Amino acid sequence: MTLRIGFIGLGIMGRGMARNLLRAGFALKVWNRTAARMAELSADGAIATTSPAALAAGCDLVITCVSDTPDVEQVLFGAEGACHGVAAGAVVVDMSTISPQATRQFAGRLAAQGVAMLDAPVSGGSEGAARGTLSIMVGGDAAVLERVRPALAAMGTTITHVGAIGAGQTVKLVNQILVVGHALAMGEALLFAQAGGVDLERALQAVAGGAAGSWMLTNRGPQILRRDWRPGFTIDLQQKDVRLVLAAADEVGAPLPMTAQIYQLYRTLQARGLGHEGNHALIKALEELAGFTVGAADA
Repeated sequence: MTLRIGFIGLGIMGRGMARNLLRAGFALKVWNRTAARMAELSADGAIATTSPAALAAGCDLVITCVSDTPDVEQVLFGAEGACHGVAAGAVVVDMSTISPQATRQFAGRLAAQGVAMLDAPVSGGSEGAARGTLSIMVGGDAAVLERVRPALAAMGTTITHVGAIGAGQTVKLVNQILVVGHALAMGEALLFAQAGGVDLERALQAVAGGAAGSWMLTNRGPQILRRDWRPGFTIDLQQKDVRLVLAAADEVGAPLPMTAQIYQLYRTLQARGLGHEGNHALIKALEELAGFTVGAADA
């Protein structure tokens, strides 16, 4: 059976993900809080809808990709939420990054309606969303995952079942600890290289292919050298994820001193009105401490 899919949330990640579902030939309905964002998907063949409830009606699979835990709750269970349109036997896949605890609660509420839920957050930035090369970490029933795997395969190349419902969100927070840790290490390294007087381009080339290499260094290091702060993932969204990490770590009693420090550094950038910039702009907080900038003069 060909899945009939509804996609909620056409932001920096969702637009590319939804477009890849269309390219794969799926019948797709879309909804977004800012209605204008539906127009470009409609031009490609998607059906724009008036509410999450209207979207969910007649769909085998409802995908949510929105900003935060309260947003997922609203689009699923609000006055016009998907729960009012979705039929028993359908599947909801949340690809946002939200609280693992809330995810388990949401799954319980949907299960009472006969609707299965998977949490399937993603990693790979806007580039991965556009190219269909995301890494997708899935929590929930393995048999349900197999039912919707063709849709996930249109959006990502690495699909990993990591455990029961909520485990996907926990693993995504593991991912985010590593992402921001790499961002901080990259910032410190480039700051040191600048202070040491070496050629930054050559230094980056020398280390990126060795043991110090990372996705963040390869993809965001050159942006820093160009003073290019266009986001693959914004500071505001990254800070939201770090907040989720710290809250979850508090629940389980895990000490995360580096992540807590990064939270404070991102907060200083938000206070300067830089929350819309890419998460690699973390280096600007270090530059403020150092009293000099890395790479070319600020644009």
